[in-house]
Amino acid sequence: MLSKLGIFVLAFGLITACSQKSDNETKKADLVYVNWAEGIAYTNLAKVVLEDKMGYEVEITSAGVGPAYTAVANGDSDAFMETWLPTLHADYVEQYQEDIIDLGTVYEGTQSGLVVPTYVEIDKISELNAVSDKFDGEITGIDAGAGIMKTTNEVIEDYNLDYELVQSSGPAMTSALKKAYENQEPIVVTGWKPHWMFGSFDLKFLEQDEDMMKWKTGSIHIMGRKDLREDKPELATFLSNMHLTDAELADLMVQINESDMSEEEVAKEWLANNEDVVADWIPEDEMQAGM
Repeated sequence: MLSKLGIFVLAFGLITACSQKSDNETKKADLVYVNWAEGIAYTNLAKVVLEDKMGYEVEITSAGVGPAYTAVANGDSDAFMETWLPTLHADYVEQYQEDIIDLGTVYEGTQSGLVVPTYVEIDKISELNAVSDKFDGEITGIDAGAGIMKTTNEVIEDYNLDYELVQSSGPAMTSALKKAYENQEPIVVTGWKPHWMFGSFDLKFLEQDEDMMKWKTGSIHIMGRKDLREDKPELATFLSNMHLTDAELADLMVQINESDMSEEEVAKEWLANNEDVVADWIPEDEMQAGM
């Protein structure tokens, strides 16, 4: 039979093993984001902070908006990093409200709409039909599942615009905008702020008629799976604490856009120069975990 000391050692070993197993399980994070400039920027920043400061193993996955919500609602991912409220993603939030939780805002002061270079002479959405030939009757959009695409289709109908909304992606849209801008050609795109393109080009939002306001200013939220706070409280707290000002996010986005390094490498470099920005994101008992 085991002595009392042997029983104690065995029990302590089992407790330690279980604790280590639990720690390993909770030190993983699976974050999903959309391939949009701002989401790419701060999701990569979240990854490097979680790994370097809190000892997490982090997987980040790019997906369309619909699949991203589905992944979080089904528990396949811990959090979706880019919910635009109160307008663009309202339908998704309502659809999945029983299976997701709002972890708070990562950015405040969003703006969405139809964007043109400032050299384009029109200023209002209602003026688009008069110059549709100059734009080849096209509005350059992004991925089909994005809320801004749905709203743009509603705008086309409400304003009776003789335009086709062309599906592409965030990078494809900015590539088309860059090419047109360099040649001083007319182009209208589905645009949003925050985005590095406003720091790289002189752009303007086309004004909406007061009685047909589809786009409003708002905030970007992070949505977690419904049981995230119970399963991974430190991760949930970190994501709830994440917040970037317009100047901070703009700086990170521009650096990523202008660098030949990967997004993660730029995020690491930005973190090294902005330790004070992320200090309040990290739960106190996790501050030394990744050191």
